[in-house]
Amino acid sequence: MKHGIDISYAQGDADIGRLRGKVDFIIIRAGYGGFASQRDEYFERNYSLCKRYKIPCGAYWFAYARNGQEAQQEAKACIEVIKGKRFEYPIYYDVEGQALQGGRDTVSSMCRSFCDALEKAGYFAGIYMSADPLENMLDTQVRKRYAIWAAQYGGRLDYSGFAGMWQDSCSGRLPGISGSVDTDICYEDYPGIIKKAHLNGYKKRKRKKGGQEIKKQ
Repeated sequence: MKHGIDISYAQGDADIGRLRGKVDFIIIRAGYGGFASQRDEYFERNYSLCKRYKIPCGAYWFAYARNGQEAQQEAKACIEVIKGKRFEYPIYYDVEGQALQGGRDTVSSMCRSFCDALEKAGYFAGIYMSADPLENMLDTQVRKRYAIWAAQYGGRLDYSGFAGMWQDSCSGRLPGISGSVDTDICYEDYPGIIKKAHLNGYKKRKRKKGGQEIKKQ
């Protein structure tokens, strides 16, 4: 079990160096909507600092889609923003608010479309959603197919399925961050899974005859 946080523009100029040794991972907001120009204004900074201080990280993309086609466009935008980078944790589709207004079939189609596009591009895809809509707005097949990051506060996760990650609070306090921050508990060894499967920018190494490693692709 690992303990981490998720951050976005809302945390401003977070002193990520002070978080080293305080958190096991950070999930960074990459952006929102259907265009790469909608990247989070702090994404590049936060990603670079995670790498500098060797803090494993993942990313999430905030949904505004209303159907599967728009979700595919959001996936395209997300891929454009995160390409060329390495992530030890999944790339999540953050589905909440107005993105849940279309009903169970529509929300399931959106999540499937986004995650399928991410997988085809070589990423480990997941879905972020609160516990109640996970149960009521997402098909069981979709819930079982992709990594789940469930949100529920109050000290208990009331969700019948398996969640690899649980956002357990929105009021965490940590050195280096002004104000509150979301806190997360991870139950899966995502870094091990992702690196072994050569996803999220972790590619196979080329080898010479005799098995000598020479360089990454």
